[in-house]
Amino acid sequence: MSKAKLAIALSTLSVALVAWAIPIKGVAHQTVQQPGAVRVSEPVAPIRLRDEASGLLASGWINGAGPFVFAIDTGAGVSLISRSVVERARLQATKSRRPLVGGLSTSPISSDQETRIAGLALGRRDNHVPGSFSAAIVGNLPGEIDGVLDPTDVFRPFGYSFDLPNRELHVFDTATYRLRLNNVPPDGAVVRWVGNDRPFVRLGDGRLALIDTGSGFGLALNEVTGANHRRSGNKTHDLGGGTVQSHKVAPHTVNIGALVLNKVPTDVLTGVAPGTPIIIGRRALFPFRITFDPASRLIAFEPTE
Repeated sequence: MSKAKLAIALSTLSVALVAWAIPIKGVAHQTVQQPGAVRVSEPVAPIRLRDEASGLLASGWINGAGPFVFAIDTGAGVSLISRSVVERARLQATKSRRPLVGGLSTSPISSDQETRIAGLALGRRDNHVPGSFSAAIVGNLPGEIDGVLDPTDVFRPFGYSFDLPNRELHVFDTATYRLRLNNVPPDGAVVRWVGNDRPFVRLGDGRLALIDTGSGFGLALNEVTGANHRRSGNKTHDLGGGTVQSHKVAPHTVNIGALVLNKVPTDVLTGVAPGTPIIIGRRALFPFRITFDPASRLIAFEPTE
């Protein structure tokens, strides 16, 4: 596991870490519609999501144990699992090659243990996810959450699509379907996936922003990149026990490729860890189906009813 900084919060998980997954061949595929009216095969049945304050949540089972509550978070960069899940699912804990330390606030969490997860089912007990992946073991997670799953890691090598208005997550086989820069959905956009596992995009002003389904913000700026005119403040507690202050400022216009988002609710975050990125969260992303293609390194935004 490569050395990295872990940054995690209730409303937004911002983590950088390398993880692994092993695909399994011979999986039954379903057929679904993807952006551009293309029908492709799905190695996993559609997964129903719940949009809660703590994130996009799905029911899950590991080795038949459960159900557990997992947050599906594109901003995570690494999957996290509580120690109670490790015990109930009889997973094997091993020492990480490098300690995991960080946090969105200045009060960090740490983990020096990990586990390898296979036999994961999401949405339904019989809806099995091919392959396996590694997850960092943490003592506990907030509220009802039993784990945080990074979809790029969990579904590797497949792509995935969040239909936010309909609260569904789809997984598609990149061997049969790829996004293309010149195949732009009506009133949407296809842009380059910048960076490694976490999905960053380049905004119209040249800045990088993290597409973060784990964040309840619209546009979140840190105190270095944000405006100085603060209107009101709210406190968010991160997983390390620290506090992040968010202050609402005037709505911003955000350009992502051909897509223009007007009057995006905007917050400035203070008390965050160094290197916290600009975040585009669910309040800005809600009208869209967002498709992430790790093979083509592209992301599509398509309005849905």
